[in-house]
Amino acid sequence: MVTGTIPIDDLAGGFDLYRTLESGQSYLWRREDSEMYSDTRAPDAWYSTVVEGEVIRVRTHDGVLEWESTTDAEPVVRRLLRLDDDLEAIVTAGPDDPLLREAYEAHRGMRLVQDPAFGTLISFICSAQMRVSRIHTMVSTLAREYGEEIVFEDETYHAFPTPAQLATATEAELRELGLGYRAPYVVRTAEMVAGGEAHPEDARGLEYEAAREYLTQFVGVGDKVADCVLLFSLSFDEAVPLDTWIKSAIEEYYPDCDHGSYADTSRALRERLGGEYAGYAQTYIFHHLRTGD
Repeated sequence: MVTGTIPIDDLAGGFDLYRTLESGQSYLWRREDSEMYSDTRAPDAWYSTVVEGEVIRVRTHDGVLEWESTTDAEPVVRRLLRLDDDLEAIVTAGPDDPLLREAYEAHRGMRLVQDPAFGTLISFICSAQMRVSRIHTMVSTLAREYGEEIVFEDETYHAFPTPAQLATATEAELRELGLGYRAPYVVRTAEMVAGGEAHPEDARGLEYEAAREYLTQFVGVGDKVADCVLLFSLSFDEAVPLDTWIKSAIEEYYPDCDHGSYADTSRALRERLGGEYAGYAQTYIFHHLRTGD
């Protein structure tokens, strides 16, 4: 086992692990008390994920972020949790908007994540009309049923399945696991990636709106799911997913941003929320409205 610590005071703008991993951005981490997305904070809880066959566990304790892994994982931890973002500068540069300022103040230290692209794509295909806790259960079930088992410190962890592993699933099997009408979308998308037709990572080098359009070729992926993948996996910080909570915010706080179509409304809200880091603003507003904190 390899271990390390990262002082939280060294991270510009601070860091809140709970809010970062339980704010609806990521479904590829597990809280090891099995209470993830229960809306209850556990101050010293360990969170785990598997990336490229390596188990990574993290927690915050006594002013540091502790990590344990099967490898020297600090660079991966920094990337997954975006610890090198200057969060203080991002917040300061945001527009002088009352709702956004309230959200930034209430959820100080929440960062965007950068999860693996395929797992993020499948997670948000599963997200349609689902609460965050149910999405997390679906994704965990896929990992348990189709992903590789890895034993670390006498505990068994499950990697999210590779495209080839998930492509072996049948629609009937996934319906049995509770995916409902999303089952054929997941199977077909896995087949597309496994067969080399397309890969979400290929969107990374495109201009933002072209990248969003590229991702909509996957079955079950509309503009909102595409924006989630761009924001939470591919570092398109300007992406503003228009989910139910953000549409409510537009209706109440930003009605002049409603231009009818998804593309035009998203573009207007992106400009209102500061452009380059509008996705950060969106995530704070989403979490603030969803939790009522």
